[in-house]
Amino acid sequence: MENTKIERITADPDWYEPYKISLGTRVGNLLFVSGQAAVTQDGGETVGAGDFDAQAEQAFANLSKVLENGGSSLGDVAKVSIYLTDMGNFPKIVELRERYFTPPYPADTIVEVSALADPAWLIEVEAIAVVGG
Repeated sequence: MENTKIERITADPDWYEPYKISLGTRVGNLLFVSGQAAVTQDGGETVGAGDFDAQAEQAFANLSKVLENGGSSLGDVAKVSIYLTDMGNFPKIVELRERYFTPPYPADTIVEVSALADPAWLIEVEAIAVVGG
């Protein structure tokens, strides 16, 4: 049996490098994207303090960028997990799913958590996508 290589997906600059986290990893034709939050792509500063909509926009922009850098896209996402600090934002998630994904919509898990890695973060989105799908 052939060993499958794990390839690190990064960006320039890589906003998660200081934390020793890969933005994503590619294994064969699958791309695993680390949780993306409301951090700028040019330095990792949190955007939209207290503003769920602004944070969601940035998280999905980051997700899209990592997918693109790994040879995939939002249209190739098979599974998404969304972490919220307030489930009161769930109706907005339905709108975001409709805006960023297309049928057949990806499998999804939505979880409310007490906190994310940065206390200012309100949302974090991770995904598994097909490369060349």
